[in-house]
Amino acid sequence: MKAIFSSSTSASERRRWLALAVVCLAQLMAVLDTTIVNVALPAIQRSLGFSQGNLTWVIDAFLIAFGSFLLLAGRAGDLIGRKRVFLLGVAVFTTASALCGFAPDQWMLVAARFVQGFGAALATSAILAIIVTEFPEPAERAKAMSAFVFVAVAGGSLGLLAGGILTQTLSWRWIFFVNLPIGAVAFVLGRILVPSDSGRGLADGIDWLGSLLVTLALMVGVYSIVQVTRDGWGSLPVLGGGAIALALLTAFVALEARISNPIVPLRVLRMRTLIGSSAVRGLLVTGMYGTFFLGTLYLEHVRHYGALETGAAYLPWTITVGVLSLGATARLVARFGALAVLICGLAAMTAGLLLLSTMGPTTSFFPTIFLAYFAIGLGAGSSFMPLLTIAVSEVPASEAGLASGIVNVSQQVCGAIGLALLGTLATSRTQSLAASGHSPVSAVIGGYHLAFLVAAGCTIAGIVVAYTVLRSRKQEVGEVVAHPTVLESEPEAVLDAA
Repeated sequence: MKAIFSSSTSASERRRWLALAVVCLAQLMAVLDTTIVNVALPAIQRSLGFSQGNLTWVIDAFLIAFGSFLLLAGRAGDLIGRKRVFLLGVAVFTTASALCGFAPDQWMLVAARFVQGFGAALATSAILAIIVTEFPEPAERAKAMSAFVFVAVAGGSLGLLAGGILTQTLSWRWIFFVNLPIGAVAFVLGRILVPSDSGRGLADGIDWLGSLLVTLALMVGVYSIVQVTRDGWGSLPVLGGGAIALALLTAFVALEARISNPIVPLRVLRMRTLIGSSAVRGLLVTGMYGTFFLGTLYLEHVRHYGALETGAAYLPWTITVGVLSLGATARLVARFGALAVLICGLAAMTAGLLLLSTMGPTTSFFPTIFLAYFAIGLGAGSSFMPLLTIAVSEVPASEAGLASGIVNVSQQVCGAIGLALLGTLATSRTQSLAASGHSPVSAVIGGYHLAFLVAAGCTIAGIVVAYTVLRSRKQEVGEVVAHPTVLESEPEAVLDAA
């Protein structure tokens, strides 16, 4: 009997870790698509005849759908089952990827990208919730989250490299076709390995009005944000859209406060660690996403790198995140606590952004660009795992899907805000310098410098918020958070798991 029990336990353990690999594969597919398109945009523009203004919709359509449906998708997982929502998301995303690859014109591509973003929201909203519920032990959760963080953070820079390789050697259409085998494998293995769950059920009904209000509010808000790069902060689409989004959010909060089955129970918003860590995450990704976009433009337009060279330039970032995710960050968190590691990570990212603000027209890759991307990779690899462990520390299992949605919304919406803010500041600064007599190259670089300095200011603000909001009485050296579901075990246990 003991042998049978041991065999059964071993099989269950293997299934859990294989399920983690499956959901991380789906996460990689979604994260890749947030950056893989960037280096292929010139080829897409030539192929389908996009104007410069309309070209941005290839990225914006994905961001709008991704950011808008995350909360609804997360809550749906809590109610009807996370496995169902995950598999539906993978299926929608994979099908939309095929439509993107075969798109005969620009409008078909933009529509398919919107559907792709919807599928990404469904799939990714369930992933963190699955990890939280499948790995309740602190040491195991540390290891699982390290794998998740590596995929979520390194996937963006891997997307740039993969986009460069596929565009340069095959065609831009293959940046979408590559998702088909990945999605098929994730769907089939997900059905087999991801544990089934029934959710809380629909007995109490669904807050359809609240779902509609919050989804529309996020959609209009993200749309307004992405319009900034085209119309400016004072334009009617931006100000009008922002006002509408604010009104919808106000109506949503008023509704949630008075009904018995809200899609977002307001008590969740009182969880200091969840909301505080989401605010820090938002400030962090504002700098990080801006670096992906502006760093790529600098390398291609100023240093005249090709698509493949641009992707390869991010390898110091990617490799550093990978090395840290193999267990180094978990060890540091066990030794010094999540908050200390997080603050050091934000400081490293700040240093990298400040270094980027010194780049000129002839700056060599080594040492300046190499060290900048290494420092940003060091910061990202040291920050996201502590942020995740802090975020879920107060969240009950029944609300894990909603919490996952909030975490992802903070990343996607703030990423969109960061792109709009930094892109607009860079453009305005460039125009101002050009008008005052600077050369075109000097004016462009001056715009990038300002954007990188503002990005560094955001990560500094993240340090301030982390120290003032996330610091607690019990968060001393060797402890992560004062809650039994996160890394509060002995350092040796975490070291063994990592």
